[in-house]
Amino acid sequence: MEEHTCNGTNTTLTETPGALRRGIEVEYWVVDRDGRLVDAGPLVDGSDGIDREFIEPVLEIKTSPCDSTGQSRDELCDRIEGALDRAEATDRRLVPLATPLCPAEIRDVPSDRTRIQERIIGDSFEYIRHCAGTHIHIQQLPRRAIDQFNTLTALDPALALINSSPYFDGSPLSSGARSQLYRSMAYADMPNQGNLWPYCTSLDDWERRLQSGYAAFEEAAKGAGISRERFEASFDPETSLWTPVQIRSPFDTVEWRSPDAALPSQVIKLADDVTSILEHLENTEVRIEGTEGRVTADTIVLPEFDALMEYVQAAIRDGLRAPQVRKYLERMGFDVSSYRPITHEIAGRDEISTDEARQLRLEYADRLEEDVRT
Repeated sequence: MEEHTCNGTNTTLTETPGALRRGIEVEYWVVDRDGRLVDAGPLVDGSDGIDREFIEPVLEIKTSPCDSTGQSRDELCDRIEGALDRAEATDRRLVPLATPLCPAEIRDVPSDRTRIQERIIGDSFEYIRHCAGTHIHIQQLPRRAIDQFNTLTALDPALALINSSPYFDGSPLSSGARSQLYRSMAYADMPNQGNLWPYCTSLDDWERRLQSGYAAFEEAAKGAGISRERFEASFDPETSLWTPVQIRSPFDTVEWRSPDAALPSQVIKLADDVTSILEHLENTEVRIEGTEGRVTADTIVLPEFDALMEYVQAAIRDGLRAPQVRKYLERMGFDVSSYRPITHEIAGRDEISTDEARQLRLEYADRLEEDVRT
């Protein structure tokens, strides 16, 4: 059936009876009518499914757990449209790009949790302030959470399908600038907190890693002069990680945090495609072997982790312009030709001035409004 009242590339999506529930969280920059970053606060107060992020010019719009593509499409678009109505009333716009493109002074929303992170991570915390992304929660299958975690890990190169900014501080960085900022720059000294974890062997293995990561983060906090009481008031094992794939026990979901902020239709399509692959696990064998990876009618083969990381790095560096990434994603079940990442539309400049960045923000604010309201 043809889906997406959000405009963009029309794509045939299949809704499966009894499909896994999925939830979407997407972050958008807030700008004024001249394209300058401004405080998102006036768009958040009293709004269902809309929250502040830790920096002033970003808001997060999220759905409840949804049973189908149609439900998640309708709910996400309705909530974005409500935010757009409030934005119009306060001379603001929403921008579906992963970074602000040019140098920008970005202020934090006051929070001890943020202050603690900045103390621990140091100057590299500035990179995180320049990132807006998408999180996709998918319902856990009984007794298959580890297979879901490992499969989502192997699907991480699919971040290339909706990369939306190649720029940081006015210069080209990589096709997926946000992913590089997070993984290779912000958490360079603490890769266990922000980079992709290897496959897990069991829930016990996941729990051991979770507790080990928390202990390491707590030790880093101690070294930064943060008391244990203050640290524990802001963090627990699950909330001390920013890894791309996580098992979220309180919500009975697995979460994928790698994609960039993007147009709603792009986000909905990616969430649908990833959920469909994970639904395939219910009656499917999962194996880890070799370097290629593939999804067939009765088997999901995940590449060995070292081989997977080559695909991930190419997805961040070159996106869908990397032939090996396109071929890998096709073997893993994606219709790559149906995606049009924003990053490839705006790439090619040696530098971006402040005025050019503001103009691009406004152009993609227009695109977002058209995407939702057409």
